[in-house]
Amino acid sequence: MTLRKYLVGTHISSIYTNNLERIIFIEVEGYNKSKDISSKKLIVELMGRHSNIILVDSENVIIDALRHFSLNSGSYRNIFAGEKYVLPKADKLDFFDVNDAEEFNRIIKNNSIKLNSPSLVNIVSNTFTGISKASVKAIEAELHLSDDLNAENVASIFNYISKLVHNCSNNICKKFESKNDYFLVNSSEKADELQINWFLDDYYTSKEIDATFTNYRNSLLKLILNKLHKLNSKLDLINEKIAECKDTDKYRLYGELITSNLYRIDNHNVNSITLENYYDNNSPITILLDKSISPSANAKKFFKKYQKLKNAKSIVDEQKLHILADIDYLESIVYEIESADSVADIDEIYAEIQEENVSLKNGNKNANKKSSINKKKKENTFEPHIGEPLKFEVDGFTVLVGKNNKQNDYLTTKFANDNDIWLHVKDFQGSHVIIRTENKVPSQDTINKCAMLAKAHSKAEQSSNATVDYTLVKYVKKPSGSKPGMVIYTHEKSVTVK
Repeated sequence: MTLRKYLVGTHISSIYTNNLERIIFIEVEGYNKSKDISSKKLIVELMGRHSNIILVDSENVIIDALRHFSLNSGSYRNIFAGEKYVLPKADKLDFFDVNDAEEFNRIIKNNSIKLNSPSLVNIVSNTFTGISKASVKAIEAELHLSDDLNAENVASIFNYISKLVHNCSNNICKKFESKNDYFLVNSSEKADELQINWFLDDYYTSKEIDATFTNYRNSLLKLILNKLHKLNSKLDLINEKIAECKDTDKYRLYGELITSNLYRIDNHNVNSITLENYYDNNSPITILLDKSISPSANAKKFFKKYQKLKNAKSIVDEQKLHILADIDYLESIVYEIESADSVADIDEIYAEIQEENVSLKNGNKNANKKSSINKKKKENTFEPHIGEPLKFEVDGFTVLVGKNNKQNDYLTTKFANDNDIWLHVKDFQGSHVIIRTENKVPSQDTINKCAMLAKAHSKAEQSSNATVDYTLVKYVKKPSGSKPGMVIYTHEKSVTVK
């Protein structure tokens, strides 16, 4: 609102920096209410977490700022409306204040003692504003200099930096080969005058893509892990129920013993009763009772509990199988997400989750009839947009590696031929690996190399050794209704990858 109030209708008259300091001054001019020319400055301070944008008038009095500071809050300057703008304190020297190589050499030697360092990279970058370690390293590489502190090296670096800052028209921008960073070199080549801008665009575009991918991946991973946590909690409850169901026959026995001995039992309420167990050579057995009801009512209660647990066992056993399948599937999704390296990969994984109707909010599967029909129709007209799997050449054979469950299904059940070879790490989530045989028989050495690929693209990647199963594709089947990526196979052989 402040910028709109003061800057709309003005034009930029100049843009400049405070030498090599990361402070940009944008001067604007326009007419005030009295129709007189009025000038203002927008000052952009790029200082990491202390970065700020400050609007000042022609007298350098602050109109407003993005962030406000005061001496009372521990700051060394006041940044709020009505205060005079003061430049940030500089702990380092300004290169433009150095007159010649001799003075530069003297400053470097003095600071080498203060910093207790013989490295030119450390000394120069820690002495002067706006000269980074990466820049000094690039200059040393360009001039084929060592990092030793001697008069010749110091003079060469001073002369080179002087050319960079005083003859900007001869500068061109280059990229470090080993990292996503850039540096300036002095050159006789004619560079595009906007070349540095293009490099900056590339850098920040790449950074934004990386940030978007990281946030997208972490958000989806968090949802999946939350869902896994809920399923594991549900599995714990089911296991408790199954453990309780192990006592099913005990309650039937209690009911039978009480019923068969009712004629001997006094008809009054007691805490426990001891009877002969005719299933165990008439050895005595003590049965705890509910004192609030009679022994005959306790017998009925035991039979009722026996029937309830008996019915529950078949239900919870089936529930456990479903939950274990869901957990196994979601763990494969976790592996896919952790292995993904682009937004497109995460998009494919998310599409797969949506197709499977996996609810990531409340843990329920809300698959109505309409979605089931649409899903069936989609499967019958299957022309998938699944992305490209990884492709390798091994001893003259084309080897394909799925990057997610949809690709694994497509490669194994639709793309591969019956006599192609299928590989997968045993007992771990991982990619399906297909060797396109083209009616040739790969050697055991070739299969071993492909088994190494299967291990490298699985959760067993960091294991000291892993078993990899392989068989012909015709022996790999996908059970009806199974989760994506899930198959059963026969006629397999195994190799151990160490």
